[in-house]
Amino acid sequence: MADATKLAVKSEPKAAAPAPSTVRPTPFESLRSEVDRVFDAFNLGAWRLPFSRHGLELEMPWSRSGSWDLTPAVDVAEKPTNYEITAELPGMDEKDIEVKLSNGTLTIKGEKKEETEQRHKDYYVSERRYGSFQRSFPVPEGVDAAHIEASFAKGVLKVTLPKTADAQRNDKKIAIKAA
Repeated sequence: MADATKLAVKSEPKAAAPAPSTVRPTPFESLRSEVDRVFDAFNLGAWRLPFSRHGLELEMPWSRSGSWDLTPAVDVAEKPTNYEITAELPGMDEKDIEVKLSNGTLTIKGEKKEETEQRHKDYYVSERRYGSFQRSFPVPEGVDAAHIEASFAKGVLKVTLPKTADAQRNDKKIAIKAA
């Protein structure tokens, strides 16, 4: 990672905590979120009608064919001295990525733009694709917010959240006893 580019981590002053009723989603909101996540994980591509006139396949309006799956794959790991969040962002530049810490939540935002042109003797094709994503993570207790770092190299964003000295000392392995 010698050629990694350092990214600025924006930090906002901590605001008053919202009322507990607004922090927890209702059971139905949680269920809907989980069902949406499961369907998104399948990424089934285009839904097509089983038959059509003249052999044409009609694409359903909610089809994802040709669209970008902009929700990046993210790994979160806890190490003895820090937490690491690694996000795969292929084809993106560091200028299109923002890492922000606000009210105990780390947010990674990005916007991807692509424009292509093909000029041939018989035709001209111009395509533009735009999309954005946002992922948020609650920051655990014991993180030194002033020393959070982010780097970006070869399409991989790595955010390091160092633990405070107290948090490192409080880590304790618990033995499991056989019954």
